[in-house]
Amino acid sequence: MVMDEDSSSKRAMEGEKKGRCLASIEEDTLRNVLSRLPASSFASAACVSRSWNRVCNQILSRPKLLSALSLNPLLEVAVKEAIDKVLSEPIRPHFAIACVGRKFSLKKTHRLVTESLSSRIPIVVSEAGGIIGSDAVSNEFREVKWGKDDWDAVHNSQQNINLGIVLIVGFVPGLKVSAVPLLRPMDEPLPVPLIDKFVTDIKDYASSVSGCTSPEAILMFASQHSDMKPVLDKMDYAFSQETVIAGDECGCFLYSSGTEFEVIGGSKEYFSCKNTEEQMYQNKKCSAVGIVFAKDRGNSPDGGEIHFHLALLTGMSPVGSTYKGASVRVTKDKESTWLTARREGSKEKFDGRRILDDIDDEIQSDISCDDFYIGVTRRRKCFIGSEKARFVSSLAFHEIEGADEEYLYVKGDGIKTGDSFCFYHPNPEAALTIRDSVYEKFRNLKQDWGSKGCHIVSGAIASGDKKEVCGGLIFSCYGRGESFFGRQHVDSSVFLENFPGAPLAGMFCFGEIGRGSTIMNRDDIQSQYSKCFLHVYSSVCFMLLHTRKSLGH
Repeated sequence: MVMDEDSSSKRAMEGEKKGRCLASIEEDTLRNVLSRLPASSFASAACVSRSWNRVCNQILSRPKLLSALSLNPLLEVAVKEAIDKVLSEPIRPHFAIACVGRKFSLKKTHRLVTESLSSRIPIVVSEAGGIIGSDAVSNEFREVKWGKDDWDAVHNSQQNINLGIVLIVGFVPGLKVSAVPLLRPMDEPLPVPLIDKFVTDIKDYASSVSGCTSPEAILMFASQHSDMKPVLDKMDYAFSQETVIAGDECGCFLYSSGTEFEVIGGSKEYFSCKNTEEQMYQNKKCSAVGIVFAKDRGNSPDGGEIHFHLALLTGMSPVGSTYKGASVRVTKDKESTWLTARREGSKEKFDGRRILDDIDDEIQSDISCDDFYIGVTRRRKCFIGSEKARFVSSLAFHEIEGADEEYLYVKGDGIKTGDSFCFYHPNPEAALTIRDSVYEKFRNLKQDWGSKGCHIVSGAIASGDKKEVCGGLIFSCYGRGESFFGRQHVDSSVFLENFPGAPLAGMFCFGEIGRGSTIMNRDDIQSQYSKCFLHVYSSVCFMLLHTRKSLGH
């Protein structure tokens, strides 16, 4: 039988349609299989053919933040458990952070993590006062806070003190990631030119990859003997308010940049491992490192855009009157400041004992120097190089060390005559109020996203796009947690209960960095912290969000 032209054409079209359907079914099956592979097998599959590579790219079109925690007391086993869990699904690591107990070797941990991931990505290994995340074996969410020393651990019957790791690995398509160090001479204060160089290096990197001098976000890790207040003042001056900054202000760390494989220490030495032998390098050490996230203007994925946001859960309340520094003395090592003060509106000068007695009379409670800080409002001229100077305002906390009939003694420097300050103390009740406020804000945002398709842009709401929370990092004060609230997971549950599919991991630290202008922290109750970059008794939640453009946009 001979077919006419119309019949032949119809059969051909039907055959083509069936072929497309079959190809679609086969691609869906392939996608389903590839999406279940562990990261190493997934990487191999992406090299099989162009079609497989295309499907792999579709699977990894959105950002990922994966994490795992292990409390195994053997370092090699703990790292393997965390690595195996993180790499049990497809991911292409762009950066990695490992927070460990102080009895785990930073160098060995860094080597093990690098061998399992890559020497071509930024990797930071940081010592922590405790770790937060989902257990690699049981999937149970844990908050583990170790004693400050071994005696603490024995006294509190803690086992495996300072032995454990939480590993965070990120994939951020459409962004470039680099590690930028802040170097300073050995055993000398951090000079202003090196702070300027650090900020300029970040600006130059961001400009080179994005065309904009302000990056999207910076994760900071600083050494315990470095004063980060002037550094963060300069960063606030130099970068857009949309640049989110979070991290640990007082720790010990190692990092590698990924561009040239070298391991740099942030404790007592600055050393290079390019030739496997450690050696001193130019008599400098690393005061801090910033993991910098900048848009890649050469790679704008069709899948959408990444946004970073910061939620601040504060825990300090002001008490008493406001004072102004009358006379201010700084010790030679700049570790302490001695001051007298006048109550605002009064000419009478108060010594340290009188100031504390004055506060005691106002609040009718016993004062413990261990529990009180002064919050100093500073307004300083700031500039970098030959740039035009402008005033930068900030709130800086200083722990009270003691008082006598001459002076009030506080930690750190940077206070000037005429600076105003008031007293702050840790307040679990106020912290719970703010925590509940942030919880409600998260819940409302989640509902808005689901019903209207809105997202946050520079504190405003824009509609029409689909978004999701891909994960979070939490930097929580060592003083918070169960000992502060009387129960576990108070801070973590704000994130976990509102975004149950998104991983959360982080650390307990002794100084939490948080800077960012987002809708999360604009309530009046938080306004006093809007220019505070180094927090006390707070939790800083660094959030990774993904916005996918809707059809027609």
